[in-house]
Amino acid sequence: MGLTAYVDLTTGVVDIKPTDPKTAHDFIGSRGYAAKLLYDLVPPEVEPFDPANRLIFSVGPLTGTPWPTSSRYTVTARSPLTTGYGYANGAGFFGPELRMAGFDALVVGGRAEKPVYLLAEDGRVEVRPATDLWGRTTEEAEKALRERHQGSRVASIGPAGENLVRFAAVINDYGRAAARAGMGAVMGSKRLKAVVAKGAGKVDVPKEFAAVARRKMEAVRVHPGSEFLRQWGTASLIRGKNIKGDLPSRNHQTVQFPTAYRVDAESVAKHVVKTRGCYACPIRCARVSRVGEGETAVEVEGPEYETIDAFGPLVGNDDLETIIRANALCNNLGLDTISAGVAIAFAMECHEHGLIDDSRIDLSWGDKGTILALLDLIARRRGLGDLLAEGVKRAAERLGHGAERYAMHVKGMEIPRQEPRVAKAFGLGHATSNRGADHLYALPTIDIAGLRETAERLFPPEYLPEMMDLTGEKFKAEMVVFTEAFAAIVDSVGVCKFSTSETYALYPEDLAEGLTALGQAYTAKELLEAGERVVNLERMYNVRVGFTRADDRLPDRFTKTPATVYIYPDGRRLEAEGKPVRMEPTGVAKDGLVIGLDGMLDRYYDLRGWTRNGVPTPEKLKDLGLGGLVGDLPGKLN
Repeated sequence: MGLTAYVDLTTGVVDIKPTDPKTAHDFIGSRGYAAKLLYDLVPPEVEPFDPANRLIFSVGPLTGTPWPTSSRYTVTARSPLTTGYGYANGAGFFGPELRMAGFDALVVGGRAEKPVYLLAEDGRVEVRPATDLWGRTTEEAEKALRERHQGSRVASIGPAGENLVRFAAVINDYGRAAARAGMGAVMGSKRLKAVVAKGAGKVDVPKEFAAVARRKMEAVRVHPGSEFLRQWGTASLIRGKNIKGDLPSRNHQTVQFPTAYRVDAESVAKHVVKTRGCYACPIRCARVSRVGEGETAVEVEGPEYETIDAFGPLVGNDDLETIIRANALCNNLGLDTISAGVAIAFAMECHEHGLIDDSRIDLSWGDKGTILALLDLIARRRGLGDLLAEGVKRAAERLGHGAERYAMHVKGMEIPRQEPRVAKAFGLGHATSNRGADHLYALPTIDIAGLRETAERLFPPEYLPEMMDLTGEKFKAEMVVFTEAFAAIVDSVGVCKFSTSETYALYPEDLAEGLTALGQAYTAKELLEAGERVVNLERMYNVRVGFTRADDRLPDRFTKTPATVYIYPDGRRLEAEGKPVRMEPTGVAKDGLVIGLDGMLDRYYDLRGWTRNGVPTPEKLKDLGLGGLVGDLPGKLN
């Protein structure tokens, strides 16, 4: 175990303690360990922007080791977007550097009188002034701090975090984002501009672990899923999702985008100048794209699938250069691209229905200038941007007049780029995610990616083939219960889901083998139980602040308005042949699609051992070693 630093920004006092080994074992590390800290330190009366809220930077036991894709770190706090349990997960090199500096977690409370940054270096933490950095972009701040602290890595906020935009992100390595749930806004509320990590050397590991890690590294490297991501990146998802009807367009008014080929992987490849990977990554899925020349040139790591759809089909835009520029702008301003895109789509649909009008901005679908202008206005809380900076839930409440119908969120967090009426497992996962609408909390890819061998390995044979029916609802609760636990493990050990619950190059037993060789012994069953423990702890955080089944809901659009999946011609081929591109459907693939969420939720709660109101029972908590939380249960459950 390493160290946990407790920092009080109000007083400037830093208290560094060895990480408790039992807590680390029971909750694994990173996301799980931070969930335990947050539960213990931030009671329900502490609001997200209160100084007493804690902002926790944490890494896992595999972070910074030779284990494949061991780059991940977590930022945790009570979320200003949902008011419930919040966390964001990031990659790159910052997390490994924090681990090499000797820390499992930095627990930051209080509020500085003037802007500051933290320096975590070789077992010590210092609070240093950052007045000169306040107001600067993440790129400017990171460059200045890395020059000041040679060999360091930096996680910082931009103007969005400083201005308390409720979906502000934390940015590291000039473009890697711990983006969701508004952790950048909590950071801004504490006047904490950045965290600088610097370690003297590598993380020491036993020889047995190094041998296991080499084997797993090769297994990930040669896996077909890795090879595909290495070649095309996540932009490769665009084409298949558009065919299946899982490409949200015009704020989910439709489930496909006829000209999606203009923003797919082949189109992105024309702008790619190099590829790269995170720490200890054999996949190397990241693309660096460039558009423009001279002073107008922009170079950015990305765009990834979620960002492409957020600033492309979701807002009615098929101009890839605008998407790339929007990606770079979000990184520099410190914005979550998912929430920002949904906020813009919300504004455009509200404008379509006469609820928003701004003479300074053309809010028509697909307007390129509007997309870029709104990002800057949101980050600086100016004009319409001030409303959208609150997130679509609060913006809709302020607008009234039915605007809630166009606010695509769960628990206050904007829905990512999956279509719940088509990808039913993802729809359930969005609803049940304890941090609000989220594709990575459960990441139930088994059906949509056609991972039949994985399904056969993990589930009883009688579940197939119904489980593999993408638009079917049977056995999706069983899938989500498993994948939520697996995802919690992956986030907690500190590795990337692309090597695990996205591709299943590695399974829970592989992670258990690695942790055991590292000296933190688990069986696969024990590890899955630890993942379930984390999910239940996070659920209890939300229960304690008043969340119920009513918060595990999807917008009415998905449960009441049927979607149609069409068959479209190959627009790229037509353009290549010089033929007119009339992207009218040539047929219907599926029709009348809605998600029957209530039945799926009932089954999910039953499998979890929760009440039909979405609350863990005393028996379930005791079974997971969480008996001390029984007193926090509401009413008769206590």
